[in-house]
Amino acid sequence: MDHEPGSSGSVDGDNPIDHDPTRHEMPNPSGNPRSDSTLGTPPPTPPGNSVSVPADRLGRPGSPRLVLVHGFTQNRHCWSPIAESLAHDFEVVTVDAPGHGDASDVALDLPTAGTVYGDALGPAAWVGYSMGGRLALHVAVTRPDAVAALILVGASPGISDPDERSARQRSDEALATRIEDLGVGRFIDDWLSLPLFAGLDATNDHRDQRRSNTATGLASSLRLAGTGAQQPLWDQLGNITCPVLLVTGGQDTKFTDLAGSMAPLFGGRCDVVQIPGAGHSVHLEQPEQFATLVTTWMTEVGPAGNGQAVGTP
Repeated sequence: MDHEPGSSGSVDGDNPIDHDPTRHEMPNPSGNPRSDSTLGTPPPTPPGNSVSVPADRLGRPGSPRLVLVHGFTQNRHCWSPIAESLAHDFEVVTVDAPGHGDASDVALDLPTAGTVYGDALGPAAWVGYSMGGRLALHVAVTRPDAVAALILVGASPGISDPDERSARQRSDEALATRIEDLGVGRFIDDWLSLPLFAGLDATNDHRDQRRSNTATGLASSLRLAGTGAQQPLWDQLGNITCPVLLVTGGQDTKFTDLAGSMAPLFGGRCDVVQIPGAGHSVHLEQPEQFATLVTTWMTEVGPAGNGQAVGTP
């Protein structure tokens, strides 16, 4: 559920092989805790506590590393079959974002999550969808040495207007309360019925994976890392000098326009690609085309055209 600057409160982005499971234990730095006291917001995971980053690894160790970060209501398994396809050329690491999957009990705001995940998993090329794109952006801002390249799929730097951001925070709180009241199963059914996800069906919506999340975790994610809680990053995009790829679906007009506004603000190379015939969940709707795009672009931005230094740990 991301909004462009000055937008109204419509629902969008976030708030609409043999795996080797790995958990990375990292100390949780203090980060930048939220200054507001939204009703029902759980306290962030206390500083100094060990934070577990649940992750699966595929592909060949030593190959360029891709870290894939899912969107709101999903988990790391929702990257299948994309992760399997990418694993032919890369070391692929899929992770659970705070409040999701096996990290359902992890409560982190985005600046803290950016630091923790960057320290645990970088250096790498980071691929983030919607909410996961906002997390990846925070990794690039808080731990730039952990980000060799950045691929953002239907993602936003946040809401620049304070009034719009406050309104969005109230909307996120109402949605968090709704999740707690309805339970995950019914909420996910309602969520996937939104027009935003019209391009998904039973073959690619990962409904069962989404239902494996917890109401507490999803609500915490909205309250601590929703677009309303996020401080906007528009004025920090110029500090991101690694290669950037912005991907949107051709039918996702809102985020295509948003990508056009973001692209000239980055401090280095930034490419913008639309995948025709897809909506907001472009990587789920067109997984083969998306995986081919990522592989081709990663090869292109690497030195001597082989991509070996991009994302190599």
